[in-house]
Amino acid sequence: MLDNAELVYQAADAFNLGVLSAFLALCDRNVEFISRLVPLERGKPRRGHGGVLSWWEALHRAYRDLNVEIEGVQELGEVTVARVRLRGRRERGAPMQQTQWHVVRWRHKKAIRWRVFLSESEALAAAGLTE
Repeated sequence: MLDNAELVYQAADAFNLGVLSAFLALCDRNVEFISRLVPLERGKPRRGHGGVLSWWEALHRAYRDLNVEIEGVQELGEVTVARVRLRGRRERGAPMQQTQWHVVRWRHKKAIRWRVFLSESEALAAAGLTE
């Protein structure tokens, strides 16, 4: 049986291969997905598979050649905290690289809440930890 940390790596593989169906297979049908774009767009969290699809499409419209690298995962029971390096190119070809922290709450091997942070301290606080 897979542990939750292994599910994070599976999600990264699905993302890197561009296989949305494999990514969605790791998400509960009612998942709450809060990307780093939500605060920037002053929007609400995306919900369900339709919400994940809209995030996926928006991200791939804005950037090309997207790739994530998992630099480490902490497993805290039902919650994982992953340090993620995102790379790609903007529409006009300028390179983009960003370090993010993904806090995911899992239930029955499906993500029920996925939240992206730009700082480790915020991610750890959201996971109920301190640095």
